[in-house]
Amino acid sequence: MHELSICLALIEQVERIAAERGAHRATRIDLDLGPLSGVEADLLRRAYPLAASGSIADGAELIVNEVELVVHCSECDSRTPVPPNRLICGRCGSFRTRVVAGAELLLRSVELELDESDVLKCRGDS
Repeated sequence: MHELSICLALIEQVERIAAERGAHRATRIDLDLGPLSGVEADLLRRAYPLAASGSIADGAELIVNEVELVVHCSECDSRTPVPPNRLICGRCGSFRTRVVAGAELLLRSVELELDESDVLKCRGDS
């Protein structure tokens, strides 16, 4: 199950973020997960407590936002949601598409405790 190694890498990233900001604990971790990421959401959720055990993220809530698969069509210039096994344009039926959402595994945000009363939310774009 490679989801465990992904969770371990996630915990390392959260620990780096926490150290940079002087936090002593993570309380919530938000991820975006697309159907083409190669990661199973349920297996990730099951592996997370084992990976987080004894770390700064031990007991932190893991939120996995399952992202819709969306393609952009070069024929009609539209963006449409599609199922993972049918990457054709939902508007005109063209196969000339490219995936614009749904292949990602992205750390969206982390909530950190700086001390007993302060909570810091770090977004993926900061």
